[in-house]
Amino acid sequence: MIPRIPVKGKFCQGNLPEKCLPDAGRLHFRLPSGTLTAMIVPLHELEPNQEADLFALLAEKELTRTKEGKPYFWVTFRDAHRAVRFPVWSDTALYREIKSLKPGTCCKLRAIYRITSFGPQLEVHKIRITEDADAQDGFNPMLLRPASPISAEKMFEELHELAKLHLDKSKLYPLVLHILKEHREVLLFRVASRQHHHNYISGLLEHTLSVTKIAIALVEHYHKMYPDKAKDISRPLVVSGAMLHDIGKVREYESDIGSLAHSAVGELIGHAILGRDIVREAALGLELESAEQTHLEHIIVSHQRFADWGAAKPPMSLEAMIVHHADSCDALLGCFWNTFSQDATEQELTSKKNVIGYPLLKPQDV
Repeated sequence: MIPRIPVKGKFCQGNLPEKCLPDAGRLHFRLPSGTLTAMIVPLHELEPNQEADLFALLAEKELTRTKEGKPYFWVTFRDAHRAVRFPVWSDTALYREIKSLKPGTCCKLRAIYRITSFGPQLEVHKIRITEDADAQDGFNPMLLRPASPISAEKMFEELHELAKLHLDKSKLYPLVLHILKEHREVLLFRVASRQHHHNYISGLLEHTLSVTKIAIALVEHYHKMYPDKAKDISRPLVVSGAMLHDIGKVREYESDIGSLAHSAVGELIGHAILGRDIVREAALGLELESAEQTHLEHIIVSHQRFADWGAAKPPMSLEAMIVHHADSCDALLGCFWNTFSQDATEQELTSKKNVIGYPLLKPQDV
């Protein structure tokens, strides 16, 4: 008699192809005789309509409902170079398997990679949690987690150097240094967003460094362009605001390395207010002027500009406006690059099914 093995058990001896059988609402597997070893292909190497076994990280799982009130999940499976987001409907066996899995779980799947009018999707036939024995087939959890191409240690060191260069004589300097030092270990691996931009290990640090450099360039431009108005823009406030604008994200996400899941406090409060709280906690005992601290807090809570984006207030100062546009520029550039990397069409323009919401012209060889 051929044993039937639960999806969370072994994937079948020797990774042979199995026939999927429904049983009490669960996915089980049965080994047919005389079959060949299944091919394992990295997710990012799958061609449209190709079926294969693959390893993937369940990066995101969001429970939502249809207009009729039926529950379903939005899930994101990914490796280091490709993410695929798609719905899992409640009337499928896969729904019951996904329901039992936590975001951040490494899985082995048998799936077909599809390109649909709604974007890339996976048609999952089998799924289970990875096991130690999967290392024999090339499984390495770090290959499923994308990371910044820039050394996190070098980025953190550069951020420190910029703080010293531009804030050394400011009362904001010890505040910024204290916050960076206190949250260093988290900053080294935290993502900047769940799916829009810099959604990989050290993405938050990369984004923060980039926003700081853009903000400094804007300050220097306007100081040189309009020297008679240079005093209208505070360099220390802009640099401090740029470095701390997203600091609340150290609390907004779960603590797992590279996690794309929001923590409870992150979901309920949001990173802008959490960032303001971090500044207030760090400012205790420091000799900061009340007006300067309030202005810095305003830059943080207003950097997203719009209420439906998470801003408590719109930017109401020159410094807040500069930080907002530096942040927006870097985030949008990240969104464009994400869209280009995920688009599987061969057209000059991407699909309109992306985080921007309309087709984008792909980079052209000149």
